[in-house]
Amino acid sequence: MEGFGHLVKVDGDWPRAGSRVLWDAPPRGRGRVVETVDAFEARTGQTVHVEDEHLRGSQTVTFSPGTGGGVKVTVALDVKRKEGNPVSDWLFVRRRVGEALRRTLVKYRIERLADLDDERTFGNGAP
Repeated sequence: MEGFGHLVKVDGDWPRAGSRVLWDAPPRGRGRVVETVDAFEARTGQTVHVEDEHLRGSQTVTFSPGTGGGVKVTVALDVKRKEGNPVSDWLFVRRRVGEALRRTLVKYRIERLADLDDERTFGNGAP
């Protein structure tokens, strides 16, 4: 995921409700991020409370059947700066984090398509 540096700690049975992860962003990033799972349903989605030094809110990811046997991934983000006003929330948080999430999903899609191409070329024992 864009902006992810390294995992610090996992508490509980991630990704089940009540579990928590702490991770650090790369230098000049978000710093330490805490994600606590509010809701989880296998193959359906997850909602987490997310908080770092500057913002807090929730992020929900849902999975649903896509076209051609694929999977549609939807990410909803509702975050606010801990200090600031609605304009700065939109300019500096929602837009930037939303753009980072879109880039992350595009990268996942590209990687998955490459995996599928390898499977077609090499079978299930792809390198």
